[in-house]
Amino acid sequence: MKTLLRSIFASVLGWLAAGIVRKYKPKIVMVTGSVGKTSTKDAVAAALSGIYLVRKSDKSYNSEFGVPLTIVGVDSPWANPGAWLKVFGEAFALRFFPSHYPNMLVLEVGADRPGDLAKIMKIALPDAVVVTKLPEVPVHVEAYPTPAAVREEEFYPAYALDEGMPLIMNAEDEYAIAMSARLTARTMTFGVSEHADVRITQPKVHVEDGNIVGMEALLHIGSEEHLLTVPGTVGQPALYAPAAAIATAIALGLTVPEALKGLTSYAPPPGRARILNGKNGSTLIDDSYNASPAATVEALASLNLVAGERKLRRIAVLGDMLELGRYSFEEHERIGTLAARQTDLLVTIGVRARGIAAAALEAGMPETSIQQFSTSEEAAPMLAELIGKGDVVLIKGSQSIRTERITEALLSTSEDQEHLVRQSKQWKSI
Repeated sequence: MKTLLRSIFASVLGWLAAGIVRKYKPKIVMVTGSVGKTSTKDAVAAALSGIYLVRKSDKSYNSEFGVPLTIVGVDSPWANPGAWLKVFGEAFALRFFPSHYPNMLVLEVGADRPGDLAKIMKIALPDAVVVTKLPEVPVHVEAYPTPAAVREEEFYPAYALDEGMPLIMNAEDEYAIAMSARLTARTMTFGVSEHADVRITQPKVHVEDGNIVGMEALLHIGSEEHLLTVPGTVGQPALYAPAAAIATAIALGLTVPEALKGLTSYAPPPGRARILNGKNGSTLIDDSYNASPAATVEALASLNLVAGERKLRRIAVLGDMLELGRYSFEEHERIGTLAARQTDLLVTIGVRARGIAAAALEAGMPETSIQQFSTSEEAAPMLAELIGKGDVVLIKGSQSIRTERITEALLSTSEDQEHLVRQSKQWKSI
């Protein structure tokens, strides 16, 4: 019965949302890919905000429910029947009565299983598509026959682009570049590659008053050079979201100064390599939103970037990486081998993450430098006692491992809790 009701609600909400799109005809930018979608969506919306009246997906609303909720402009009702009535009332009013409406939608789209994006594309079609990254082993691969099938699904929105419409991609993403060759879309790239249209050079941490407070880099666009600073987050991936946003803005006719001005309002979303003050003078890299192999490799690089500035102790707290199916064992093992070279203390959370610990031990990491826990709740008190001045702590794990609870326990001040992911009443009760 619950599945039937969910299907009915999704169909009705999707039908109303599709009608709203047809009625108001906003331009639509779709952001897809395996990693970095939410950061990129937020950055794109900020870059376009000076010219367009923009509405963007809230948080990570990227499903057959999340996209219609964004189109309507309401929060998720969760399981509240009264709130669902209000959602349908708002959608009905927008669909059938005159109203003001944004002229630009920036929609994050994602897939948990085959066909998810086809459902979303029945609701709205893009005027531009941003592909963040299509890694070799994507998240959600356990629901698909092969990694290539996941990449094909995530690239699916690009196939809806007519000739000359903008397709914005990571210049180092060989899979997206290869798939784009089939299309007549107008491509634009971003990244560190010398061939990127928006090229990132000299990436480094941004320091103020002796403290690392973000990232900075130079952007090369044609013959122009611009300084880019991204506060509150660390690691090279933090620069990709604003670079993608500038590429998107240019593709839609904005100037670089207009895009950069809009980006002054951009803040990285919670749980995405946010740099926070930890207990006892430690530094936290809170990357607790989710975890995939590609994102974890980048997170370990970010840990070394921050710690390497002053040769600080590197502590990696790594939880299970879920939804990897038959690739789970080898990918956890690969991360463990990498962690043995890039951390001084490794803490694992969850059953699958034991493979990270085993591989790190096999790779030569001392047994005394590895600690294993079943849950985040078990690990948090130990870490709170262990960390101190000169420690940089990376916290990362898949959503259901709830590693944000570890970050919360390690914060030096409760005021920083507002920067954490999954802090709503509904999430706190799970």
